[in-house]
Amino acid sequence: MFFFSCLMFRPRGSVLKLTTDAVSATFDPTRVTQLSWRPRAFIYRNFLSDEECDHLIALAKDKLEKSMVADNESGKSIESEVRTSSGMFLNRAQDEVVAAIEVRIAAWTFLPPENGESIQVLHYEHGQKYEPHFDYFQDKVNQELGGHRVATVLMYLSNVDKGGETVFPNSEEKDSQLKTDDMSDCAKKGYSVKPRKGDALLFYSLHPDATTDPLSLHGSCPVIEGEKWSATKWIHVRSFERAVKNKPSGDCSDENENCAQWAAAGECNNNPLYMVGSRDKLGFCRKSCKVCSS
Repeated sequence: MFFFSCLMFRPRGSVLKLTTDAVSATFDPTRVTQLSWRPRAFIYRNFLSDEECDHLIALAKDKLEKSMVADNESGKSIESEVRTSSGMFLNRAQDEVVAAIEVRIAAWTFLPPENGESIQVLHYEHGQKYEPHFDYFQDKVNQELGGHRVATVLMYLSNVDKGGETVFPNSEEKDSQLKTDDMSDCAKKGYSVKPRKGDALLFYSLHPDATTDPLSLHGSCPVIEGEKWSATKWIHVRSFERAVKNKPSGDCSDENENCAQWAAAGECNNNPLYMVGSRDKLGFCRKSCKVCSS
């Protein structure tokens, strides 16, 4: 259960507060700037503190696996050169810091916490990127799990010396944005957002009428200098938590050809979030970890 309190007006702005059974969070709408209406995109300056950014990185740093993409036909997670980062999913409300961030996201987006997936922490090293893609699904399998992703909150956990921008190639604002020398060539191909530690980018993959928005095409430009850490919260049109809990237990499979080898090496215990999963996201090696019946 959660509810929004009234806006509390203060001399330096207004603050919106969201309270759940366990935690409350506030956000300041005066720190939010609209970047684009087509697609709908907004930036929240200093959404996370430096300490929160460092905490999320510390939780993920020794648990990273190669990032996957959803196959357009089967919906299964597969490896692809389209996405070359590494990452891992945190547990929902894994600790007090994570729980507070999740509630703050709900307060900002006005979307229920249970509609969100677990936060995914991502790491991009030199040259790593994610080619332009949509966050809504092409396959029917993933659409059944809470429906399309309606919104994405992308939190920047580090500064990037050069490159690593989030770019919207189809944005109607791409030609109006001033192209500067510190932008990568990739960033100049659309409307781009430079990563800045603590900032959060919110954009919508669906129109207000729930139809998919092709202008929401976006990508992560290659890192040229330094490294990039980010954290993503995908939010669905329906409860994602309930959909995963109700997923048939007979759906037993491995989604990586190396699962059996990893299981034999003890990764089911060493890396349970990736291998087995959590209460709100299935793992990639459930069959080899023998947590389901084939």
